Amino acid sequence: MTTVQTRPAAAGDRRRWQALAVCLVAGFMTLLDSSIVNVALPSMERGLGADAADVSWVVSGYALTFGLVLVPAGRLGDVRGRRAAFLLGLALFTVTSVACGLAPSSGWLVVFRLLQGAASGIVAPQTTGLIQQMFQGADRARAFGMLGSVVGISTAVGPPAGGLLIQAFGVHDGWRWVFYVNLPIGVAAFCAALRLLPRTPVAEKRREGADLTGVLLLGAGVLALMLPLVQEQQWTGRTKWALMPVAALLLAAFWRWERRQGKRGNDPLIDLELFSLRSFTLGVLLNVVYFGGFTTVFFVYTLYLQNGLGYGALAAGLASLPFAIGSAAGAALGGRLVVRHGRKLVVVGLVGVAVGLLAVIGAVQLVQGPGAAWVAALPLLLAGVGSGVTISPNTTLTLTRVPVRRAGAAGGILVTAQRIGSAAGIAAVGAVYFAHLANHGTFTRALQLGLLTAVGIILVALVLAIADLRERHAHPEPPMGDGPAPEPAERTPSRA
Repeated sequence: MTTVQTRPAAAGDRRRWQALAVCLVAGFMTLLDSSIVNVALPSMERGLGADAADVSWVVSGYALTFGLVLVPAGRLGDVRGRRAAFLLGLALFTVTSVACGLAPSSGWLVVFRLLQGAASGIVAPQTTGLIQQMFQGADRARAFGMLGSVVGISTAVGPPAGGLLIQAFGVHDGWRWVFYVNLPIGVAAFCAALRLLPRTPVAEKRREGADLTGVLLLGAGVLALMLPLVQEQQWTGRTKWALMPVAALLLAAFWRWERRQGKRGNDPLIDLELFSLRSFTLGVLLNVVYFGGFTTVFFVYTLYLQNGLGYGALAAGLASLPFAIGSAAGAALGGRLVVRHGRKLVVVGLVGVAVGLLAVIGAVQLVQGPGAAWVAALPLLLAGVGSGVTISPNTTLTLTRVPVRRAGAAGGILVTAQRIGSAAGIAAVGAVYFAHLANHGTFTRALQLGLLTAVGIILVALVLAIADLRERHAHPEPPMGDGPAPEPAERTPSRA
C-alpha cells in the first residue's frame, strides 16, 4: 500500500520540478535579452547604419514595455490562468525575437524590441506565480533560490554571450544572432511548457473585471517615471525631469482609484492590502534600492574596460563572469538557508556586495592597465556571492506570505520594482561616470566614482534590511515554511 501511494507522489513531485525548469529557462531567456544587446550595439550601428537614438531605444524601449505590462500581466495570469498567460508571453517573445533578427532597418528593430519587451513582461510574473502555486515551505524557498540564480546569472552572462555571438558571426551581422538564438530555446521551452505546466486550480480561477482605468493610470504613471530615467543620457536638457511630478500625480491617482475600487466591492488591479504584509512591503522597497545599485555595476564596468582599456566586446563580457558564477552559488546557498535564517541572510549578502565593490575600486587603482580585469576578478566573485545571497532570500521573504491567488500580481509588482530601481540607478551612476569623464577625462577615476555611488545605494538597502531585522526581533512574525499567509480580507469579488 505504501509503495502504491508513494509512486504517484514522487511522480508529481518530479513533474513540479520539471515545470520549474521550464519556467527558469524562459525566465533566463527573457532576462538575458535585457543585457545581451549592450555589447551588440556597435554591430547594429555598422550593420543597419543605426544612429545613437536608434540604439538607445533598442535598449530603453525593451525596458519600458517590459516594466509597463508586468502588473497587468500578473493580474491576467491570476484571473485567467498562469499557464495560458505564460504560453502567450513565451510564444510572442519567440516570434518577436525572430522579427528583431530579420529587421530590415533600425526603425523596425525598435518596433520589434518594444513588442519583445512586452512579451517578456508577460512571462516574468507568471514564473513567480507558478512557483507560489506549485510549491510550499522549504521547497518554495529552494525554488525561489533557483529563480534568484537565474536573475543574477542572466544579468551577468549577457555581455559575454553577446560577445561570443558577435565573434562567431562577424561584426556586420553578429547582432542578428543575438536574437536568433532565442528561436530554438523558445520553441523547446514552449513544447515542454504545454506538457508540464499545471493549470490554475478551478477554485482559484475567477472572472473578474479588467479594471481598465487602473491599468491606464498605472501604465501612464510607470511610463512617466521610467522614460526620463532610461533616456537620461540621450534626452538632453532638464525638461525630461518635469515628468517626475506628473508620474507622482498619476501614481497617486492610481492608488486612490484602487482604494475606491476596493470600497465599492469591485476587483482592483492591485490588492492594496498586500502592502499590509510587512515582508512584502519591505521586500519591494529593498528590490527598488538594491537593483538601483547592483545592475549599474555592469554598465560602468564594461564601459571602462571597452572605452578606457581597449577591451573587445568578448573580453569585456568575459570579465563579468566571476560575478555571474558567484551569484549562482550565492543564490543556491541562500535558497537553502533562508527558511532557517530569514532576513539575516539579506544583511550578510548586502555586506558582501558592498565589500566586494569597494575591493574592485581598490583593485583598479592598484592596476590601471589591461590587467585590471584579472585583479578585479576575485572581488567581483565576492560581490556576486553577496548578490545571490541578497536577491534569492529577499524574493522568498517578499512573496512567501502572499496569497497564492494574488501571486501573479504580487510578482509583477516585485519585478516592476526591480526595473524602476535599475533605471534610476543607471541614470544616477551614469550621470556621475559621464560627468567626470566630461570634466577630467580619466576613465579609472570615473569608474571608481560610479562604483562608489553604487555602493552608497547598496548601503541604503543595508540600512533598510538592518532596520527590518531589529523590528522583527521586537515584533516577530510566524515562522516560514508553513505555507502562505491568510488571504487579505475579501471584498466579495464578482464571480462567474
